[in-house]
Amino acid sequence: MTPEELKSLQKEVRKAKRIATERAGELHDLVEDRLPASYEEIPVIAQATYEACQVWAEINARLEAAEAAMTGTS
Repeated sequence: MTPEELKSLQKEVRKAKRIATERAGELHDLVEDRLPASYEEIPVIAQATYEACQVWAEINARLEAAEAAMTGTS
């Protein structure tokens, strides 16, 4: 992997983490401010949060593997 590709992957990880954090914030706001009246929103917001975290975890794992390959460790 080239340094440019690694930098691009790092940027992708940061973006995915930001999105996951935003979704977690939405879930937090639901719990703090709108429950129990908006309980029907729980599955939708929780699923979006879960999926955003999955995306981040997958991209982060690729980054960690790429960094390990560049340093020669596993």
